Amino acid sequence: MISVAIDGPSGAGKSTVARRAAQALSFIYIDTGALYRTIGLYMSQRLEDTKDAAAVEKLLSQISINLKFIDGEQHVFLNGKDVSAEIRTPQAAMHASNVSAIPAVRVFLLEMQRDFARENNVIMDGRDIGTVVLPKAQVKIFLTASVEARAKRRLAEHTARGEHIDFNELIKEIETRDYNDSHRAIAPLKCAEDAVLLDTTALSLEESVEKVVSMIRKTLCGEKSIK
Repeated sequence: MISVAIDGPSGAGKSTVARRAAQALSFIYIDTGALYRTIGLYMSQRLEDTKDAAAVEKLLSQISINLKFIDGEQHVFLNGKDVSAEIRTPQAAMHASNVSAIPAVRVFLLEMQRDFARENNVIMDGRDIGTVVLPKAQVKIFLTASVEARAKRRLAEHTARGEHIDFNELIKEIETRDYNDSHRAIAPLKCAEDAVLLDTTALSLEESVEKVVSMIRKTLCGEKSIK
């Protein structure tokens, strides 16, 4: 099986680029953020405090998560129920942030993510995929962009949803997130030593996807390696 790890800071476009690259190559795209959101959702339905590490760890054995592709879109199933829509709420994001800081949760998902990679050709994105989750991935890409470019992309997303966000505040939030992600004690954000750096500051989404697909094909010794 072939594993592709795409890491990078918040707002770099990892998820969109990884998803489209996976479609182009007929790989399975693994949205690691969705996995944390799913655990956060489950815990929020049973606990008053999703930061309670002991309580969360105790309930992990009750969770079964599966990813399925329906009409080209990734769906997340929690104990047999499709929760793809439920995990996209602001509340789910908050609970995901809480549980992601718990070591037992990261260990639980670590093996799950590796199982996906053992059984499928995958493109997996996150912040510690190439360094922790899939250190032996055949292809590692660190996707980044300037803070200003990432802020502009975030602003466009908010505007499309009818939300009014201050551009300077977005920059501050991204800089804070970058610092926190790269300085956290557990699985910090960093570029793997054997990863290829791709700066998408001056690239469109289509150009970014094309670059990533080309890099994957080239690393795997030509298109004949990928059917």
